[in-house]
Formats: sequence, structure tokens, C-alpha cells
Amino acid sequence: MSKKHALGRGLGALISDADEVNVVNNSRTKIANINEIEINNVEVNPFQPRTQFDEEALVELSTSIKQIGIVQPITVRELPSGRYQIIAGERRYRASKLAGKVKIPAYVRSAEDDTMLEMALVENIQRENLDAIEVAISYQRLIDECSLTQEQLSEKVGKKRATVTNYLRLLRLPAEVQIGIREKQISMGHARALLGLDDSETQLMVFDQIIKYDFSVRRVEEVVRELNNPHAAEEKKQKETDKAENKKLKEEFSDLQKKLANHFNTKVKLKCTTKGDGKIVIPFKSDEDLERILGVLDSMN
Repeated sequence: MSKKHALGRGLGALISDADEVNVVNNSRTKIANINEIEINNVEVNPFQPRTQFDEEALVELSTSIKQIGIVQPITVRELPSGRYQIIAGERRYRASKLAGKVKIPAYVRSAEDDTMLEMALVENIQRENLDAIEVAISYQRLIDECSLTQEQLSEKVGKKRATVTNYLRLLRLPAEVQIGIREKQISMGHARALLGLDDSETQLMVFDQIIKYDFSVRRVEEVVRELNNPHAAEEKKQKETDKAENKKLKEEFSDLQKKLANHFNTKVKLKCTTKGDGKIVIPFKSDEDLERILGVLDSMN
């Protein structure tokens, strides 16, 4: 088994420095090392509640792993036999086998270190130099490995539940986008906008556009709205056209409105649409004023 303590900020060690925690008198105790272990030496947890995996999603993840590797290591416990049993990450394990991987990055821990792991991860989250994906993975590990609900997690880390949820949702994005967040190619605001798209291919397409054209978060939100409602752009263009035509019509009928106002000696309202219909409104202030206006109309016969 070859340990990869030197992965640094690489893909296999998104939170590689979360394997230590202060315990007593400022001493630090190792609780979860990142190793690359033989994939054939790993077995699934028989108590895994999830029994079915989306085959199409596994193939997509497998393709991603072939291209850029595993973004988030799996977590295993070492068994007395020397083999490893999955605690969290069976989907990543299955996809890695499908990709033909011989080894897989993993957090290796004992079955009794739940409290220590929880302390380490919570302490790790408090650090200011973590990027959004590192925080998200720490949150997910607390949920998966320490059996916390999102509500309990939000209390432990001192964040609103909505904030925790927003971080966790980042892990639904394609690996390329997650790497882009880590490398500060896009902000968390960009990423949250991308989550408004349903499929990973479209997310990656927009991600590439963000990088290429330096889109602002607001621009990405507009793109997402247009993609989710393909008729929106057309409707917006039509409204702008109608507005321009209405403006032109108002200018054309402005002189006519003035002539009518002078003719009836009162303020006349002239309304028209791009379809060619409209109405003329001649207000009156009293019965006498109405009689005067009727007289003007009679004189036009």
C-alpha cells in the first residue's frame, strides 16, 4: 500500500490536511490518512442501505474518472483481515472499477474513531484558506461518516442550514466544474447559477463559456434562464420590438393628437397598438362641455 501524503492540493486530497486534530495539550493525533489502495482489496459495506445504482450515471462518472481521476476519495475502514470495507463512496468505487482503475484514493480510518473524525472535520471547516469544494466535502463527510443530519451539521459548524445546503449542492456539479471552483476559475456564485441547469453536459457547456467570455454571475443567471425557457429570449426580443414600434407610433400620432386637442379645445388621448387598432378619448368636464364637444362634432358633418 503506497501512502500519498504528498498529494498536496491535488485531486486526490481535497482536504488532505483534515487528517489531524488537536486533542489534549496541543498534541495532534492522526485519525484518517489518505492512501491509494488496491481496488481489488476493497469490499462494499453489507449494511449499505443503498442497493441500486443508476447505471447511466455510473457510466458518466466512470468516463469522468478516466479523464481526470477521482475528485473526492472514498472512505474505508481497515478490517482485521487486512482488507478494506467502504464506509462512504460506494458509487465512486463502482465507477472506478468500471473505469478499469487498479488503485483508488481513500481515507483509511478505524471503526472506533467517529468522535475524533467529527472533531477534525469541524476544526478543518473553520480554517479560512479552504475553498468552497473543500468545505462541501468536509460537510458531506460529516453527514456520511458521522451520521449527522443537515440540521445537526449546521449547528455543529455554526452555519445556517441553507448555507450548508448550498455548499453540498456544489458536489452535484461535474468534476471539471468542481476543479474550476477549486482553481478559482469561477466563483461560488457562478457555480450556484449552474446548478439551475438539469444536465451535466449543459453545465459544462456554460462553464466553458464562463471561462472563455469571462461571464459575470448575473450573465450566467440570464443564460440559465434562457436555456431553461428557450422561448424567453424570443419573447424578450418581441417585447423590445413592440416597444420600439409603439414608440414610433406615438411619435407619428403625436401631431394628430395635438391637432385634435386644438380642434376640440380640450386634452385628447390617442391610444394605438402595433396591430393598427386603438381609440380616441375626448374627456369633458361638465354637461355644458359635452354639449360644446357634440356641437363641434356636428359641425364636421
